[in-house]
Amino acid sequence: MKLQLNELKTIFHNKDYFKMSRVKNPKHYTEGIETWDYIYSKDMTFFEGNIIKYVSRWRKKNGIEDLKKAKQYLDKLIHLEETK
Repeated sequence: MKLQLNELKTIFHNKDYFKMSRVKNPKHYTEGIETWDYIYSKDMTFFEGNIIKYVSRWRKKNGIEDLKKAKQYLDKLIHLEETK
């Protein structure tokens, strides 16, 4: 069954759909301030933003793996700053 463009727009612009969507509002990002809002408000770089993202979600999503990812971004940021 093909949906018409207007039907798709209605489905994907429905606020109730997005409230329930794990893609739009995953629990590990929406408790308190959303991570991307914080990153944007502080005008952070790509590396800084990823450090914040992984550190703020590690307990609720991927555990130690997220801390290791944050460390990778931190190590890269340190390297870039030291070699300026």
